[in-house]
Amino acid sequence: MPSGSADISSILDRILDAATDNLRIAKILVQMGLDPDNVTYDAIFNRLLEIFIHNITLANLFAAVGAGFFVATLLMRTMVPLRVANMIGCALFAVFGALTANVSTFLLYLLLLPINALRLRQMLKLVKKARHAAEGDMSIEWLKPFMTERKYRSGDTLFKLGDPAQEMLLTVTGKFLVKEINVEIGPGALMGELGFLTPDNRRTGTIECIEDGQVLTITYDRLLEIYFQDPQFGYYFLVLTSQRLLQNIDRLQKQLATERAATANRIA
Repeated sequence: MPSGSADISSILDRILDAATDNLRIAKILVQMGLDPDNVTYDAIFNRLLEIFIHNITLANLFAAVGAGFFVATLLMRTMVPLRVANMIGCALFAVFGALTANVSTFLLYLLLLPINALRLRQMLKLVKKARHAAEGDMSIEWLKPFMTERKYRSGDTLFKLGDPAQEMLLTVTGKFLVKEINVEIGPGALMGELGFLTPDNRRTGTIECIEDGQVLTITYDRLLEIYFQDPQFGYYFLVLTSQRLLQNIDRLQKQLATERAATANRIA
């Protein structure tokens, strides 16, 4: 036998001998049905196994597995599997209560089942909404009841580059022009959403009305409330602003390519 194993074995034996000399430990050993003067690790293990087998019942088995699922909920980082594990644990403890005729335990965990099921259903609906929003399947129609109507005439300036930004606009009729990039905006488009994301809430462009039209407006404060209350809108707004930024990058790349081609032609 390797010397390391022998040293560890001797240390464990000395610990066991010292423990059996302690009166309190000796009493515990006696209560367990062991002889303090003749105790070994094998004897302790076998006795614990006998106690476990003797006390394990179908009800205790349900309780042990249920406890395992409850411990698992503490290790989970996402809500959906946490709720599922919690529901399984509640069901197992409810069975334990029924088998042991413990009415309070049975009713407690039986009551927790529909509560967890309700929360799980709500979470799954939110995940589904968020997925649809991320895929661009969400309509902005539901936001209209929170918005205020405003009309503009041709030649009116809605806001200028660098102005303080306090609201987002949705075009209903008419045409509008982003002057810095010479892009027309028609009905059904959002304007001023990037100002919501800038650190100091400043306008990122100048928009002028070029055809009489109507817009709906919503303040950033109200927008912020909806953003935190509804993950569906949060995902939609993230996708919307990402698309707008990508469009701006694509437009700048095309302008840069056009300027480079023009420069190359002049040199040629």
